[in-house]
Amino acid sequence: MLGVGAMGGALVTGLLAAGWTPEQVTLAEARPERAEQLRSETGCGCVADPAEAVVGTDVIVVAVKPQGIGDVLSQIAGSVKPTQLVISLVAGVPTSVFEAALPGIPIVRTMPNTPALVGEGAAAVAAGTLATQEHIGIAETILGAVGGVEQVDETQIDAVTGVSGSGPAYVFLLAEAMIEAGVAGGLERPVAANLVAQTIRGSGAMMIETGTDAALLRQQVTSPGGTTAAALERFEAGGFAELVAEAVRAATERSRELGEEVGGR
Repeated sequence: MLGVGAMGGALVTGLLAAGWTPEQVTLAEARPERAEQLRSETGCGCVADPAEAVVGTDVIVVAVKPQGIGDVLSQIAGSVKPTQLVISLVAGVPTSVFEAALPGIPIVRTMPNTPALVGEGAAAVAAGTLATQEHIGIAETILGAVGGVEQVDETQIDAVTGVSGSGPAYVFLLAEAMIEAGVAGGLERPVAANLVAQTIRGSGAMMIETGTDAALLRQQVTSPGGTTAAALERFEAGGFAELVAEAVRAATERSRELGEEVGGR
């Protein structure tokens, strides 16, 4: 694991919770104090040099910030073998950037999200030019240990970033607003927070377990002239759907821009 920030850390924690052993994971972290913290928290081996970390591994997961990808790829270029698989968690950076720096190496690009930390992540995977369906299967196994996985074409990964990669923040923003509204209505904050969290959790579970379209589920809970209808009318009057669409487009476009900034387009 090259890069153990928010996303990389969530994946490591999720993998360990899913039954992977610390001996199966090696972390790369240059800062001594952070490396010691990671060893203590995860039990995984942690080395300073990315080139050392990748030696002898079957899979290399790259989870650094987009701005740092050039340095990391140059550091590991001489150590990666064609028998290894590189899985990218780097937002916005296309597989072409990896393939130019690591010729002959199969690359799978992914976009997970932070609920992987609790085993409820949502991720998409896309194959680079040398990646086979077997490579995709390996990536799905790793990410599937911490949530659901969908295979898409790489041209769709930026949209995935806008929808689910950044999506937890949208949900948390909605949760914040609902909690504050509950408190304003007289609820104790812990009560409001618990009610909102369970409502969001239960609603997601209904979508997954029933397989019912979200629009139909919304209609089923909305009685004409009732309380839900009154709330939804306010959402519609405020342009809720259009605002969400604009927000997702902004995140999608920023993902594309990140790729352009590192020379990937």
